[in-house]
Amino acid sequence: MNGRWRPSAGLEVLRARAELLARIRAFFQRAGVLEVETPLAAAAANPDPMLESLATRYTGPGAAAGRQLYLQTSPEFAMKRLLAAGSGPIFQICKAFRDGERGRLHNPEFSILEWYRPGYDHARLMDEVEALTAPLLGITEPFERLSYGELFQRHLGLDPHAADTARLRACAQERGGPGLAALELDADAWLDLLLSEFIEPRLGRGRPCFVYDYPASKAALARVRPGPPPLASRFELYADGLELANGFHELSDAPEQ
Repeated sequence: MNGRWRPSAGLEVLRARAELLARIRAFFQRAGVLEVETPLAAAAANPDPMLESLATRYTGPGAAAGRQLYLQTSPEFAMKRLLAAGSGPIFQICKAFRDGERGRLHNPEFSILEWYRPGYDHARLMDEVEALTAPLLGITEPFERLSYGELFQRHLGLDPHAADTARLRACAQERGGPGLAALELDADAWLDLLLSEFIEPRLGRGRPCFVYDYPASKAALARVRPGPPPLASRFELYADGLELANGFHELSDAPEQ
């Protein structure tokens, strides 16, 4: 008999994971954040153009001809329904599913922690993310915090809020060769490429690093603060070159949304 039946996770890993989940739940219990559980399957797919939903099919009472359901890419929308109904602060640890994602760091099925704190802005939320993750990672010194602009100035010597497409292409060519410069991308895509290829692998080395104040074009569902330049009230947390968390001050203006 071959060993294909054996689970890929050893007992030591399963115990460590169970302890991690218990510590996360204890953190939120102490903070007065309610644990919730929402449906994994929904009638509508995820609207984010960067994410692909996995689908399944239900056949039974109410849908004799069958009805397509979509597995959640995150519990975000179901949790926001609870928030709108007055739940107060809530968190959830659950499964999420994303089609087309598989590799050393990605899987089509994965576990995700998501929580919401009514009344918190992104700065206060960064403080809570650090309070949660520092003990889990065994970090005792404060996390580094860099704005998106500071990040590009430090690692690439350019202002991401002012650089045009030609300048961004030239920067990519300087570091990645003519093959990159031959790509036909807009400014936003160049910024994503420069960040992922030449900056992200350096982030969070030695201690975790928050990146905040993203360009307004990368606001996703975050509020945009006016000014020159307008900035998204959003952050990401990196450790050892990997993104661990994404958070933001939620956009609640319906027409803008």
